[in-house]
Amino acid sequence: MGQRTFNPYTPSRRQYSISDFVEITSSRPEKSLLAKYEKSGGRNHNGHATDCNMGGGHKRRYRLIDFNRGKLNVPARVGAIEYDPNRTCRIALLHYADGEKAYILAPQGLQVGHTVISSDTADIKPGNALPLKHIPVGQIVHNVELKVGGGGQLVRSAGNGAQLRAKEGDYAQLLLPSGEVRVVNINCRASVGALGNADHQNIKYGKAGRSRWRGIRPHNRGVTKNPVDHPMGGGEGKTSGGRHPCSRTGVLAKGYKTRHNKRTDKFILRRRTKKSAGEQA
Repeated sequence: MGQRTFNPYTPSRRQYSISDFVEITSSRPEKSLLAKYEKSGGRNHNGHATDCNMGGGHKRRYRLIDFNRGKLNVPARVGAIEYDPNRTCRIALLHYADGEKAYILAPQGLQVGHTVISSDTADIKPGNALPLKHIPVGQIVHNVELKVGGGGQLVRSAGNGAQLRAKEGDYAQLLLPSGEVRVVNINCRASVGALGNADHQNIKYGKAGRSRWRGIRPHNRGVTKNPVDHPMGGGEGKTSGGRHPCSRTGVLAKGYKTRHNKRTDKFILRRRTKKSAGEQA
């Protein structure tokens, strides 16, 4: 996994970089695991634009990913490593011994021909899924469940991995990529290994059009807008807003806590930090 750069034969190519896709082994997705991908265009159920910076983008089809890993004790062979336009990491096509096929998130080190399994007695190898109580302390995991049987919700983007720090009673402690330390039920399932395509964070889009391909429209600062459109808009000349930075709806942008879920606060032992994931490991 690496990057490709280009000679600057146009201004946008000077900063342009893409993945080299060396790990991709198949360019055609499995048709039985595709679904229609509906786009909102930044509009809610009433048709009103609630996100002005979302819209357009290249046509996509959704890949049905098996986040639950609920097919227990059935070995599967990795048939292909594929690109998924809907997420940052790669996906792996599994061929189960009973003939069924499924997509999973591809961890580092997983290659075509490898065998993976979801089982309580599985080996600690990349791609295998086990309950946290059967995973040794110190191991890196991804696709972690928050509720038993609810499917993986934590640690699903490229290059990320959570470290299993401790086990105590019915709960296990996880160090998440954000620096947060959280307790999760020890019967929740997780997949072994860190996710691949770690170089994704170093890719530079190089031009505005590439963001439009992703469905990201141009973003305007609040101080450049009119008072009717933003609390920081208006003023004669190049004014700086005259108030603390905020969103279009007046929510403060720096330091304001948007998490208000007292029911699950008890599961967070240490809040996330501003340090990078590499400094937390």
